[in-house]
Amino acid sequence: MKINIAICTWNRDTLLQKTLERLCHIIVPEGISWELIIINNNSTDNTDNVIEQFKADLPIKRYFEGEPGLSNARNKAIDMATGDYIIWTDDDVLVDDRWLAAYVDAFLRYPEAAVFGGPISPWFEGIPPKWLNDNWHYIQASYAIRELGHTEFPLKSFEPSRFPYGANFAIKKDVQQQFRFDPDLGLKAGKIIVGEETTVIQSILASGETGWWIPDAKVTHWLPKKRQTLSYIMKYYWGLGKTEALKIDPKKDRCLLGCPLWLFRQLLTNITMLSLLFLTLNNRWIVYFRRFWKTVGKIEGCLVNTFDWLHEF
Repeated sequence: MKINIAICTWNRDTLLQKTLERLCHIIVPEGISWELIIINNNSTDNTDNVIEQFKADLPIKRYFEGEPGLSNARNKAIDMATGDYIIWTDDDVLVDDRWLAAYVDAFLRYPEAAVFGGPISPWFEGIPPKWLNDNWHYIQASYAIRELGHTEFPLKSFEPSRFPYGANFAIKKDVQQQFRFDPDLGLKAGKIIVGEETTVIQSILASGETGWWIPDAKVTHWLPKKRQTLSYIMKYYWGLGKTEALKIDPKKDRCLLGCPLWLFRQLLTNITMLSLLFLTLNNRWIVYFRRFWKTVGKIEGCLVNTFDWLHEF
């Protein structure tokens, strides 16, 4: 069996170095060959020099993708993959020593399955602020953290709340080639538009393929101080709302300027509940904070989808 591990990177040379250092210590099961595909997505920092430093220790294949956007970089990796499976991780992740071995065990145990995913735990820079600790349960998804227990379970297309996230999932390569990533989704410079991996996973599972949660395939995900802020939470859910707006059909509801009227009612409810809970020091204020900004994103997304000239702003 041959495995491709794929990392797409953009201007994170310092973190990429830590990621590659950890990959030097993974356990490779007997009889397994593997390649590490690294896609440089237009980096302007020291990324290529960092990659070069590890070529003696890791089976690296480095490629360049000039079109900005994570989905474009992921699709380049699909084109370059030559293995039986692609295991996806990120340039700000530390993998467990048994991460690869856990996935290989799962591939052998469930040869009919196409999708696999494992836990993602936080790797905080410094000590997180109290408000973040107090509300972690409500907002951990905005940091791509996925902790779904210690028991394997099948992935279902109708349970997106249990899908793996982009920092730690695997797909059978021949299936992945049929389900590529949407360039309109995925992180880009200056924009937080998410969901490129969960959209692909849902499409694969909806097509009849099967998948499994693999709790022993563990990674940790870097959370810098600049993301431990309400500003980041705002931008994340705003971007998530714009992503979800792509799925709204204005023909199905009464609309104003292309926005369903229920979105405006939802916005008013969120403002009211946010104000009430914040003033009474109830921790659930963060729930309505995120809902408010996601609704704002949906409204903006609907406006952009209705008036093409708004794409310029």
